[in-house]
Amino acid sequence: MNKFFYTFLALLLTVGSIEWAHAGNPDRQGEAGAAQLLLNPWARSAGLHTMTISNVSGVEAMRINPAGVVRVNKTEFVVGNTRYLDGTDITLNSFGLAAKVGKNGAFGLSIMAVDVGDIPVTTAEQPQGTGATFSPSLFNMGLGYSHIFENKVSVGIVARVVSESTADVGAFGMAIDAGVQYVTGPQDNFKFGIALRNIGTPMKFTGQGLTIQEQNPDGQISYELTYFQRAQQFELPSTLSIGGSYDFLINPKNKLTVVSAFTSSSFSQDQIGAGVEYTFNDMVMLRGGYKYELGSFEDDGVRAPIYTGVSAGVSINVPVRRGSTTKFGIDYAYRHSRIWNGTHNIAVRINL
Repeated sequence: MNKFFYTFLALLLTVGSIEWAHAGNPDRQGEAGAAQLLLNPWARSAGLHTMTISNVSGVEAMRINPAGVVRVNKTEFVVGNTRYLDGTDITLNSFGLAAKVGKNGAFGLSIMAVDVGDIPVTTAEQPQGTGATFSPSLFNMGLGYSHIFENKVSVGIVARVVSESTADVGAFGMAIDAGVQYVTGPQDNFKFGIALRNIGTPMKFTGQGLTIQEQNPDGQISYELTYFQRAQQFELPSTLSIGGSYDFLINPKNKLTVVSAFTSSSFSQDQIGAGVEYTFNDMVMLRGGYKYELGSFEDDGVRAPIYTGVSAGVSINVPVRRGSTTKFGIDYAYRHSRIWNGTHNIAVRINL
């Protein structure tokens, strides 16, 4: 396959994606559930506001663009913790693994659990609380595969299970993510990516928590009947993201990468943004970005988003010993928010 074919394929995917992006219905905004699928638990990409559609690799690609899983060196382990909107007591705990299989393939595993803390139990008779608490369980796990062709075009797919439950009610669903990345340029400087995420089955809550007991309606004999309340099903928050990046290779030890991305959401406002990452000797990385939510600041009754658009992060990678190809890394990211105290991501990674 020659370079012309890859260029044509990238353009074809771009045109098709733009058509899909304009096909959404703005009246559906806010109707999706399973919002956990939109949260990014990985610090490296969070420092660029999740705009690394074109150049993400390894474990983090499982959340952003599955095509990048295959661009891992050999094997990568990542463990992450996120203080989501600091002050809300919500944390994200995550684990990921990406491993090469053969010369051109790679498998990935990604697990994320959301801890929302303890919520007071209230009833119609005791609206101020019964003294008891409960903690919902929010969990998703993805298994993916990525393949690369001639080191230029990579494709990937992730199958993900989604679970949300309490002690007496729960919902379960499945989602598919798919993506493509294209690399070109004299030194593979230019990268382009498209990712379609959270395409799957509608979810619906079921369980004993949806039952209520009421008195016999005829009133002649006093006894209770159990009624089951049917919950409305809801869609997953599907998104389409298109991104590009360019590497300015200043010298063998210094690199400056510029990234940009556009995300079209079926159930929320579209987003556009850009960022910059500086890399020194593949050991220290500094990054920052800005993302704008289209239409949110217009005089149309739409409130401003939680995030103000600003993000920043840092990564440090060091060999475990001199001359070793195994590296140990720490990533940190911060995203400023309009209320609360922003979101803090931290992750520990091992590259074999």
